[in-house]
Amino acid sequence: MNAWVAKRFWTDVTVATEADGFTIHLDGRPVKTPAKAPLVVPSAEMAEAIAKEWRAVVEKIDPEVMPFTRSANAAIDKVGHQFTEVADMLAAYGGSDLLCYRATTPEALIVRQSKAWDPILDWAFETFGARLHVTSGLMPVEQDEVARLALSKPLYSATPFQLTALHDLIALSGSLVLALKVTQGNLSPEMAWELSRIDETWQAEQWGIDDDAEQAAGVKRLAFEHAAIFHRMA
Repeated sequence: MNAWVAKRFWTDVTVATEADGFTIHLDGRPVKTPAKAPLVVPSAEMAEAIAKEWRAVVEKIDPEVMPFTRSANAAIDKVGHQFTEVADMLAAYGGSDLLCYRATTPEALIVRQSKAWDPILDWAFETFGARLHVTSGLMPVEQDEVARLALSKPLYSATPFQLTALHDLIALSGSLVLALKVTQGNLSPEMAWELSRIDETWQAEQWGIDDDAEQAAGVKRLAFEHAAIFHRMA
């Protein structure tokens, strides 16, 4: 049965234990992904979050308001089948991490970036032995291959569900280091998001808030925070 259809047809939503994880049943029948694979997830907490989304459907199924279901589908249908390619893509962020590119002016912004980002880069060195070089402006800086390999190891050792979350954390923030700090350190996703937006926050302070940009950033922030929760559940 492919439960990813246009309208609600079920009455009861339950979570069931499988040999390799947990699944969601609609009137006793297991939900499948859009590619018709079994929707089996690694934790009861994640399964309950997905079940809650299916219980909330009133009439039509809207994947846009079902983020846990959507992320689980991506982990099974996409990341699970292209794991190495996804990990390679994310590992490349270690060579162009947001935290390594600093402003040239004004001095106040330079100081703000340094105070916020230097401790995170120090954490990466202390945790992974990866010392990333910092530059000013847009000129690319060559990163040590040993450092890049050290930062990429958590990506290749992740599960497809964890890598799905890491994809969003890294792509939305532009920082592999921030994503690793959220998932392996003690940095809250809310704080990580603010750290990734220092330049944008500075511009808003100087020139005022752009409503459209603020709305778009809000959508990305919610997706970033969801990815952190999804990773924890995985």
